[in-house]
Amino acid sequence: MWSVGCRRAAGASLLGLLLALLVLGGGAAKTGAGFVTCGSVLKLFNTQHRVRLHSHDIKYGSGSGQQSVTGVEASDDANSYWRIRGDSEGGCPRGSPVRCGQAVRLTHVLTGKNLHTHHFPSPLSNNQEVSAFGEDGEGDDLDLWTVRCSGQHWERETAVRFQHTGTSVFLSVTGEQYGSPIRGQHEVHGMPSANTHNMWKAMEGIFIKPSVDPSASHDEL
Repeated sequence: MWSVGCRRAAGASLLGLLLALLVLGGGAAKTGAGFVTCGSVLKLFNTQHRVRLHSHDIKYGSGSGQQSVTGVEASDDANSYWRIRGDSEGGCPRGSPVRCGQAVRLTHVLTGKNLHTHHFPSPLSNNQEVSAFGEDGEGDDLDLWTVRCSGQHWERETAVRFQHTGTSVFLSVTGEQYGSPIRGQHEVHGMPSANTHNMWKAMEGIFIKPSVDPSASHDEL
């Protein structure tokens, strides 16, 4: 059985407040090319299966029993926003461009839980389960994902991979779909190899403008 929570109304209000503060606080842009920066709130789009990374206050009925993570086709679902954060040591200052090879946390805006994986089988494909874990953005070391991309920084127009730092799997979608109560949503899981199923692109969101020019050399800073 799936376990369904009741945080939707409060979560929607929290999301609206957060987005308003980001915009009113300055240093944010809704559109245009550039880099993905720490503190930005965005949706992630799987380029192979054309779904956005999603979570909600619904727990897995098997495996860990933690909050489920799925992929959805809708582009306007508020449950698909994630905030880019550093590790617990604060290695991702607000506005700094995310480096290729940098470890980040992806915090689900509406529930405050972090994208997470561990050695449980996923419900449909028997790959590695991906869940949302923690409270108010604080979980554990299994919440860290390394951004795999070419070049120096994560560019918004370029698809990247997320490799789990603890278990080395890649955040993936392979097309399996759930039934009730989340009918039509796609399973998200971890896979051991890099392939077309684990390419993700930054889509809709509020992007914090870079605090420094990442193209400048160290001598220029």
